[in-house]
Formats: sequence, structure tokens, C-alpha cells
Amino acid sequence: MNIETARFNMIEQQIRPWDVLDPNVLALLATLKREDFVPAGLRAMAFVDSQVPLIEGEADGPCMLEPKVEARLLQELRVQRHEKVLEVGAGSGFMAALLAHRAQQVFTLECRPALAQMARDNLRRNGLVNARVVEAPAEQGARGLPGEAPFDVILLSGSVARVPQGLLEQLKIGGRLAAIVGEEPVMVARLFTRVGEGAWSEADLFDTVAPRLEGFAELPRFVF
Repeated sequence: MNIETARFNMIEQQIRPWDVLDPNVLALLATLKREDFVPAGLRAMAFVDSQVPLIEGEADGPCMLEPKVEARLLQELRVQRHEKVLEVGAGSGFMAALLAHRAQQVFTLECRPALAQMARDNLRRNGLVNARVVEAPAEQGARGLPGEAPFDVILLSGSVARVPQGLLEQLKIGGRLAAIVGEEPVMVARLFTRVGEGAWSEADLFDTVAPRLEGFAELPRFVF
């Protein structure tokens, strides 16, 4: 496989058709080596239009999202060089790497020790010193990092039944939070923007499906 041809085809055939047209985002995707963040045994999947499982034997566990989904989320968050970012769900560190290239500082939470170490190693190998992996219990994800708040941008790199209010309150006014919300088979990527001291706007971006982030509450089931 010619790596650079595969990367070019990923951008032109998967990412651009998903309305990812920001030249800075496209340039970053052309230079950051996605294959460095894929588990060694799955490197052939680095540029495929599918999710890449990160833990052997857990097909429905943590994964890298499809390249087009990562790219669209990055574009919609409009991260600026002066901004501070929180990611929940570090995985292999690829999304944190994308964010770190755009932001001043990135904190990325990960509850699985093996993944936290993988993300640290991958970020260090790619020379990204402004991204910090924070290993914490799964339930910490839903609480965010209040000690580092407020944030300009928060990204949940997986799906949740709903976004906890406590995370929305860790945004600065004008800050943005992106999350994949809902239950299979119906989920939507949603962008929240804090527009006032106690007010947030919402915009649905696109339909997709992603594995659950650990530690987030499910909606109560109704029993008749």
C-alpha cells in the first residue's frame, strides 16, 4: 500500500464529500500521520472509512471514529490557536493530536490505562507537547475537569445518551461542545454553544453512530 496515495484518497473520497472544506483542516489531515495512531496490527485500516477498534477482542469497545467524522467535528468546533480544549475519551490520541495542532492547550481524559499510555506515547512520538493525557476513572468523564475549567472547546469522542449539564457549565461564554447524542440506531452529532451565563444553543450537524463513552448515565427506561 502506498501510504501517501491512501491518505490522499481518504481526504478526497471520504472527507471532502462530507462537506469538510476548511483548507486548514484539510492541510492538517494531509500532514498528521493517522497511521501512527492505529494499533500496529490494524495499520492497514488507518485510511478506511470505518471505525478502528483500539482494544483486541472488544469490537464494540473504544475505537477511532471514521476519518470523515473526526474531520467534520474538528471543522465544526472552529478551534483557534489561543484556546483551551478538553476531550473526553483519548483513545489512541489521534483526535487530541488534531486538536493540539489547532489549540494552545489540550487536556484529554482516558479511563483505560492501556489506552492512556498509548495516547501518551503517540502524542510524544509526534512531538505534541501541548496535549496532556489525564488518566481518571470512567465516571470522571461526565464530570470533566472543573479544576482546569473554563474551556473554549469540549469534545466527547464517543456517544452519550445526553450531555451532562456540568460539562456544559465548564464552557466559557462563546465556548463550543460537540458530542454524538442518542441511542442506536438513531444518533446525531450535536454542537452546543454557550451564549450566556445560563444559556446554550444547540445545532444538529449530521447523523452517525459511535460506541458509548464509559461513565456516562443512560436515560431511564420506562416500564409500563
